[in-house]
Amino acid sequence: MMLDDAMIISAKIAGAEGGNLYSIRMQNAAIIRDHAMHLYVQVGSLRFHKSFKEVEYVKLIRKEIDEFRLLFIEWVASFDTNNHFWDEWGLFNPPGAIPPSEDETYNDDDFDINDFLNDDDDDF
Repeated sequence: MMLDDAMIISAKIAGAEGGNLYSIRMQNAAIIRDHAMHLYVQVGSLRFHKSFKEVEYVKLIRKEIDEFRLLFIEWVASFDTNNHFWDEWGLFNPPGAIPPSEDETYNDDDFDINDFLNDDDDDF
């Protein structure tokens, strides 16, 4: 489980850095935080296993997670709050963001598949 958490953290960092959309970056940040906290607790629980003898690693890994947390706080603070879409659930809207009017909200009828197809391209 610890390896899973570590792998998800790195994948979500890459996903957040892959674009600059505040809402997506915040979603990834929330997942990163969750898995980092799991990892912190799981590493700490190793102290209670009789077969785990390298207790000094618990302190070392927890120290690294604490340092990661400080970098994480700076990283999240650097997200561009002007580049976002409105989160209908209200979790990942930047502070002070104003909800869009009903005219500005996404409507399923707004989707047109032809916007994504190029009629001039006969390669397919």
